Amino acid sequence: MNILEAIVLGIIQGITEFLPISSTGHLTVAGKLLNLVDPSHPERWTAFIAIIQLGTLAAILVYFWKDLMKILSEFFNENFFSRKKYSDQSEDSKLGWLVIIGTIPVVIIGILFKDAIEGALTKNLLVISGSLIVLALILALAEKTARFKKDLKDITVLDSLIIGVAQALALIPGSSRSGTTITAGLFMGLKRETAARFSFLLSVPSIFASGMLQLYEALKFVDSSMTVNIIVATIVSAISGYLAIDFLLKFLRKNSTFLFVYYRIFLGLLILLIIYLNLIQP
Repeated sequence: MNILEAIVLGIIQGITEFLPISSTGHLTVAGKLLNLVDPSHPERWTAFIAIIQLGTLAAILVYFWKDLMKILSEFFNENFFSRKKYSDQSEDSKLGWLVIIGTIPVVIIGILFKDAIEGALTKNLLVISGSLIVLALILALAEKTARFKKDLKDITVLDSLIIGVAQALALIPGSSRSGTTITAGLFMGLKRETAARFSFLLSVPSIFASGMLQLYEALKFVDSSMTVNIIVATIVSAISGYLAIDFLLKFLRKNSTFLFVYYRIFLGLLILLIIYLNLIQP
């Protein structure tokens, strides 16, 4: 991998992590086209992706800094100092609980299926193309049936748990973390922008945990020649990720998610065509 490839992968990671179009899918296609994915050691590619996700984590922390500080402050104050009942807690403190509850499913499934997640099947383009298309259809259904009534203050524990399960399903490559969580949020009656905002807040613990774990495990795969490229890719992903968050939140205030539905179907079919023409190996 050279510097230019690192920049390209960083841009792809940052943009596609937050748009509901699958960062893993795009990165894997790009990695295979650039011959950067070693079929005999797929865990190295998984580690690389997880590390540069720390750039997108930085994007979330910067963009939602004030919100996160309020959530943390209220959560610790009302649960460890004044010790209020959940029903009496502030909206920010309750939001802290909702993020914790929504994170539990991805932690459990991530631990139970760690080897499968890092394995070769999750880099399979047939799996990725199928996930892109199937979730696009589910997202379209969510758009057609959603009520678009709930704001952040209206999210319930059950809503959070269901959206958390949807986030765990994003471990299937091609699904998209933001795609599955926004889709679940729409099914639960959230407004589009609210679904995206909660999706981003919910992603903080899982992206942090995944990045830290993979950073530790990836050290054995990283040599001095890769360090600079990984740093560059991570910084670029942070910048492009910040811009992607801002774009999506503003876009969803006035528009539906059908743009992403159409794109996912197009990309899924394009991948199948490329495989059929033997231009790339699944």
